[in-house]
This record gives sequence, C-alpha cells and structure tokens, in this order.
Amino acid sequence: MELMEDPVTVATGVTYDRKSIERWLFVYKKGTCPATMQSLEKTELTPNKLLKHMIDEWQRSIASPSTSSATVSSPTTLSEIILHEKLISALADVESSPFKMASLRTLKACMENNTSMQQEFVRSGGIQTLAKVVAQAMLDPNDFTAFQACEEVVGVLSLIPLTDGDSISFLLKPKRMHQLMVMLQRGSFDARLNTITILTKLAQADQNWIESIGHKHVEGMLKSLLEVLSDEATTKLSAYTLDLLLEVVAKSKIGRLKAIETGAVCVLIELLPDSARHQSEQILLMLKRLCECAEGRAAFSEHRLGIASVAKKMLRVSELGTKLAVKILWLVCSFYPTERILDEMLAFGAVEKLIGLLHIDNRSSTKEKVIKMVRMHGTFWRQYPCFPCELRDYLKCN
Repeated sequence: MELMEDPVTVATGVTYDRKSIERWLFVYKKGTCPATMQSLEKTELTPNKLLKHMIDEWQRSIASPSTSSATVSSPTTLSEIILHEKLISALADVESSPFKMASLRTLKACMENNTSMQQEFVRSGGIQTLAKVVAQAMLDPNDFTAFQACEEVVGVLSLIPLTDGDSISFLLKPKRMHQLMVMLQRGSFDARLNTITILTKLAQADQNWIESIGHKHVEGMLKSLLEVLSDEATTKLSAYTLDLLLEVVAKSKIGRLKAIETGAVCVLIELLPDSARHQSEQILLMLKRLCECAEGRAAFSEHRLGIASVAKKMLRVSELGTKLAVKILWLVCSFYPTERILDEMLAFGAVEKLIGLLHIDNRSSTKEKVIKMVRMHGTFWRQYPCFPCELRDYLKCN
C-alpha cells in the first residue's frame, strides 16, 4: 500500500490517488467506481484537501522526529493523525454547533480504548469544553434534547483515566459535583453507570475527595447512590454503586458517618437476603465497615432484620462471606450485646452456625472471634429450652 500523492474524491464519495483513478477512467475506459462498482455519470474529480493536509502533516512528523518528540504522545502514524484531526474537529463542533449529539458520539468513538486520544482530549481542554455544554444544557431542566447531550457528555468523561491533578480538581468543584448528582438522579441507565464510573475514578485518585466536595454534596451523593441501589435496576449497576460506596466509607470518616445518617445500613440489610454471591460479599463488607463505628452498630442493632440477614449468609455464600458475617456479629454482640440481639442470634440460627465453625480444624482470626463470642454469651444462650441439646453439651465442655 502506497501513500496517496494527490487524493481526490469521485461522485460515489470514495477517495483515490489522482494518478490511479485517472488511469482507471481514461486509460482503461472504465465508467464505474472501483470500490463500489457503481456507474459514474460524471467523471469529475474533487481534491480531498483534508486528507492531503493529514498526509503532509504525517510526512513532516516522520521527516523531523525531533519536532514531534517535543509533544507528548504526538500522533506518528497516518491513522493516528486522521483520528487526532477527527477528535479536534469534533471538539470544535461541540463548542460551536447547536447540534452537539453527533459530535459527542464522534468524540466517544475516537477515545474508546485509545489512551493517546484520551490524553489528547484532556490536553486540548476537552473537559472544560464539555463542562460548558453541561452548564448551558442545565439552564433549562425541561429541555429533553439538552439533557440527552448531558448524558452523552458523561459517557465521554467516563472514558478519561483522571490521573492529572488539574482534571481532578476541576471535576471536584461544587458546581461540577452538582451536575453529576443531577445525572445520577435523573439520568438513563447508561448515564447513571457512567456517572458512577467517574465518581469512582475520582475517589480512587484523590484520598481527600470527600473533604474536597463538601458535606452537602456528600450527603446528596449518598442519597442518590442508595436510591440507585433500592431501585434494583441491574446487577451491574448495583455492583458499580456498591464499589463506589465502599470507596466512600473506606477512606473517610465523614463519608462513613454520612452514609449511616442517610440510611445505608437499612438499605443494605434489606438487600442482603436476596443478593447473589458477589453482591452479598460487597454488602457484607460495607456493613462490616459501617459497624466498625458506634453509630453503625446502633443502626444495625435497631433493624429487626439485621441479625437474620447476616445469619442467613453465613456458610452459604463463600469463605469471604462467612468471615465478614462473623466479623459483623462479633462487632455487634461485643459492643451492643442487648438481650434482643442475643435472642435473635439464637432464633435465626447464627449461634448454631458459630458452633459449627468451631469444629473447623484451623486457627484463624474468624475462629478466634467465634470462640470469644461463645465464651462471652454461651451461658445466656444455654438457658433457653429451645437451645439444641448437642450444643448445650458442647458449651458445658467449653
């Protein structure tokens, strides 16, 4: 394959090198387009100036590598130059044209699975340009077309790695966070998924992101995420939402307390019984982290399904699920050992499963917690007539 010296376009829209197509038409007397075999009523050849410019740019970059190396990740192949020009052109159209949907989709197509184009988008001020689009669109909340453009914007932004400080700081500003919350509350399935992806990347990139966005937006975000969970839209959306919630409570005490205040414990307990394996592990990990503080243990203890839900998952989900369930019960019955809690542990089979774990022949931190719980509360459980005889004998021996 050779580079075109003088690219021209025929009536069918296909581009050829001038010498080749003239030979086809005038030497071989062919009256069709070589690629499509459509009949050509006119043999007029139109210069493809854009392609010619791209070819010239590529040849210059190859001829003077020192110049191209001064720019980070400069496109060096013809296909990269074409894609680069396409991205820059789409970005310009987004800013200037009233019809933005096609340009936004072009941007997304250019950037998907292409790190260099994602970096070029950021270097070219793409994030700031799209932020203007969203700000303008949200001036009229009833404009459906404008809101669709906002959904396309979060789809584009979800592709960006978000590794540079300027981009992170820009997106963490209160105005940007408010716009993301609107998308989380009102957006389509894809828009919510993309918004959660952006928020998760911000959480992973900045340890102090919760403090950066302020208490008001943290509370709004958590409420929106819990609403998404409660909607039970899809397993994928729930998994992404739980991953983000785990980031929130893992890195910030404020985030943990705000999650408890907004009802996270209640929502998680009610989702747990019918959840599949991976989601069960996510929910149990989340509950474990929330129960590590007094407010979380209190919220868990007040819920009538708390013990029953966690007990149901013990020895039924996975080794990790059982380990997390034991840790939750340990935290609750060690720091909040009310009579009702201990009664429910017996009634819903948690005690029986704990005793079963004692027969496992290993010395793990999980087994150590089980032993401590049995020693602390064994006398209380043994007094009940409904307590299994074999378990009563076991406690007598221990």
